Amino acid sequence: MTTEVRSLREFKMPDVGEGLTEAEILSWYVKPGDTVTDGQVVCEVETAKAAVELPIPFTGVVEQLFFPEGATVDVGTAIISVAVAGAAGAPVAAAVAPAPAPVDEAPEAPEPERREVLVGYGPRTGGSQRRARRTTVTATATAAVPAPAPAPAPVVAPAPVPVAAVEVSGDRPLAKPPVRKLAKDLGIDLRVVTPTGPDGVITREDLHAHAAAAAAPAPAPVEAPAAEPAVAAPVSTAVVLPGAGDVRVPIKGVRKATALAMVASAFTAPHVTEFVQVDVTRTMKFVRRLKESGELGRDVRVSPLLLVAKALLTAVKRHPGINAQWDEAAQEIVIKGQVNLGIAAATPRGLIVPNIKDAGSRTLSGLAVSLGELIETARQGKTAPGDMQGGTITITNVGVFGVDSGTPILNPGEAAILAFGAVRELPWVHKGKVVPRQVTTLALSFDHRLVDGELGSKVLADIAGILEHPKRLITWG
Repeated sequence: MTTEVRSLREFKMPDVGEGLTEAEILSWYVKPGDTVTDGQVVCEVETAKAAVELPIPFTGVVEQLFFPEGATVDVGTAIISVAVAGAAGAPVAAAVAPAPAPVDEAPEAPEPERREVLVGYGPRTGGSQRRARRTTVTATATAAVPAPAPAPAPVVAPAPVPVAAVEVSGDRPLAKPPVRKLAKDLGIDLRVVTPTGPDGVITREDLHAHAAAAAAPAPAPVEAPAAEPAVAAPVSTAVVLPGAGDVRVPIKGVRKATALAMVASAFTAPHVTEFVQVDVTRTMKFVRRLKESGELGRDVRVSPLLLVAKALLTAVKRHPGINAQWDEAAQEIVIKGQVNLGIAAATPRGLIVPNIKDAGSRTLSGLAVSLGELIETARQGKTAPGDMQGGTITITNVGVFGVDSGTPILNPGEAAILAFGAVRELPWVHKGKVVPRQVTTLALSFDHRLVDGELGSKVLADIAGILEHPKRLITWG
């Protein structure tokens, strides 16, 4: 009598987007005991860029789900184990090894053969370089400070440990060159900064948080007589005190990615924003004619945003230097060969910026179809990660919220972003008379490292000129 050999295989959280480090499990479609087949979708996860369904790459019986719904899991971490028949998988560890130690008992050393390579990273040759979390560093530093002699003074909140009291590690801190330069500019020793990035990498946010903590005034020591009431130490401005009706929302997914991207952009690219008011009466009439005639096709959505997008693409064609990227490593300005037009979209999951690939080569009709599909897909929360990568220039339509203008922050890696404000009927000088006209405000933010004032002004003036006289789409295109 023969016994079927079964082995366990683990399915790890893949990198479903370029460079993503974590994802949240939205829902499980299977449970322990269920049979799964190769290619079957077992769960849905939400990354910083999109919600994605994950298919499992082998067939077997679900043994265990390692994380519940709502958990945020690092890329490369096992999320499900499956018992498979035959020798396709690794032998069941429990059959040849004792039960794993409890969570609070860390193993002495990981087994080399069990260490998998994370998606997007090469194999490591040494131990983990992840540093202790902030709470651990604080505890260590506090322990290094001699305890004061007991005194009959009232109990007060302990003063925060000075930055200089933090133990300095002899290891070389992990940080990218731009972060090291920022640390040098701020006068910060990277060895005393607590990292929060993947694998213990120090980020720009870590430097700003460290600088803010160092700049915060330390509370003055309490020197009140013993007979007086105890005075509590001042509360640091970094502490959020609970209040009636407060709601705490975890910073994760799209919100976390947006926050990191905006901070990185704001503190990396020197922003310049220019504004112009423009009479768009002719453009609005043109939009109405296109809607009524159906010339662009049945069920094709026509809006002022379509004409703004076409105007921007025409301006980029006339001034290709605006469609560029700054390559810090190579110390080069890369003028992109095609325009991947990003459209900032507000969704229930947060702000995302999907883009239309090679938008500059599309006709007005083709652009209208692509724009409609992009917006509808974003609203349904089904934008694929690939649709949010590789953008070269962006439009944000703040006018839909009744806002006239703003100073938009660049999408990281791009040189310019155009804000399209609300269209309002205003008094305007037209043909020598003050008459009501439909007017909007355009704002163009650009990276002053690679776009100077002349180029930015010409691009904005061209966009305004086209929207004032839409026939220039033909003469300039």
